[in-house]
Amino acid sequence: MIADNIKLVREKIESKCAEIGRNSKEIKLIAVSKNFGPDDITAAFDSGITDFGENKAQELNSKFEVLGNKMTWHFIGHLQKNKVKFAIRSAEYIHSVDSLSLADEINKKAEQINKVQKILLQVKTSDEETKSGVENEDEIFSLVDSSNRLKNIELIGLMTIAPFTDNEEEIRKSFRYLRKLRDDLNTKGFKNINELSMGMTSDFEIAIEEGATMLRIGSAIFGQRDYSKN
Repeated sequence: MIADNIKLVREKIESKCAEIGRNSKEIKLIAVSKNFGPDDITAAFDSGITDFGENKAQELNSKFEVLGNKMTWHFIGHLQKNKVKFAIRSAEYIHSVDSLSLADEINKKAEQINKVQKILLQVKTSDEETKSGVENEDEIFSLVDSSNRLKNIELIGLMTIAPFTDNEEEIRKSFRYLRKLRDDLNTKGFKNINELSMGMTSDFEIAIEEGATMLRIGSAIFGQRDYSKN
């Protein structure tokens, strides 16, 4: 089932890219494996998936201990400062940095293990109170500038979660704002910010149209999660 699901997702990515004139090789497919075990992750890996996303630092670590670094791990959930030490052990990318204090903590913990941690800034692009991220543009530019001065983190892009809605224009507006913000940062000299982590199972084709370079897809690959395992 997982292999068939991956084939279908890749076909949709290829089809959308062909439709709008993008190269699908520009897009990294991240399989969101939270609440799924090593067997499911291995099945996805055997079907060509190399990148996996987790939203709990300790769950990420436990899977890393079993599966190792043959795959690339992304931390995509809300990260508390007291969990940073767990996340940086396993994650090559942390997508959810939303404050300078968190960036400072990641930098400090990464320095202790002689690591340069790749990060993305999470930007709040909707009015939903449940969504995290930096909102104010001045704050975003300040955070980018400050993060670039920290020697043990490498800021590579921006991440957002679109609003939970059937209104495609609202979703598109969210993704378009993130792309414009990335482009504005590039114009101001922050050339290192290239990645746009946006798009999940329900909206990844819109995200591709708006320039996504990282897709975070869970249920379209693994099926519905058993949340009783939380």
